[in-house]
Amino acid sequence: MIIDPNTSKKKCTCLSCELRNLTFSTLDEDDIRTVCETREERSFAKGEIIHREGDVIRDFKYLKTGLVKLYKSTDEGDEQIITITRPFEFVSNTNLFHEEKYRYSLSALEDSVVCCIRIDLIRDLILRNGKFALNLISVLSRTSENIISLGLEFRRRNLAGRIAFVLLYFSNEIYHSRIFELPVSRKEIADLISMSSANVIRTFSEFRRDGIIKANGRTIEITDINKLEVISRRG
Repeated sequence: MIIDPNTSKKKCTCLSCELRNLTFSTLDEDDIRTVCETREERSFAKGEIIHREGDVIRDFKYLKTGLVKLYKSTDEGDEQIITITRPFEFVSNTNLFHEEKYRYSLSALEDSVVCCIRIDLIRDLILRNGKFALNLISVLSRTSENIISLGLEFRRRNLAGRIAFVLLYFSNEIYHSRIFELPVSRKEIADLISMSSANVIRTFSEFRRDGIIKANGRTIEITDINKLEVISRRG
């Protein structure tokens, strides 16, 4: 909130950003102000849990900065990573409007800021504003489609192709650089692509030996992106 010196009235500015452009553009100023006054920005350190599977759904969440992973815990205590989400995307589970509790857990892969809006307020806006409801459905549908597409991309590739795809995804879609720090461990990559940790470690070693990447801990440099793209395509 800021105060306009010409009118002495408070003006809501927090939604004049990607969030408003994506979904809230159809709301009138009173509704925008209500959202602005009730929303919360919550900061989460790297590795911190944002919500756990089984927690009661109280908020509609939007990732403002950082990187998060959506996952499900197995009975053995392992994680099945469903997707990795970058900024300017919704990170509430897809079941938030038809169930009371989260089906999946969400945690921060990097220091992250999540914008939280009360779920009862979002439901009220849906009931009163058809265009807002349609925009929201479109965004949530796109989120679900991205998750499905990511899974299909992995399934149609062999081990080397899957790892090449992951490296290119981080390079091109997340960090926009050929040098970056992997936000996930080798085990988390194995969970994401449904392969064993040993196979992931071996493939990384083969990529290093073939001069495709350089690796120092979690710092990755893609040194031959053409080869990596061929491996990803031919999978």
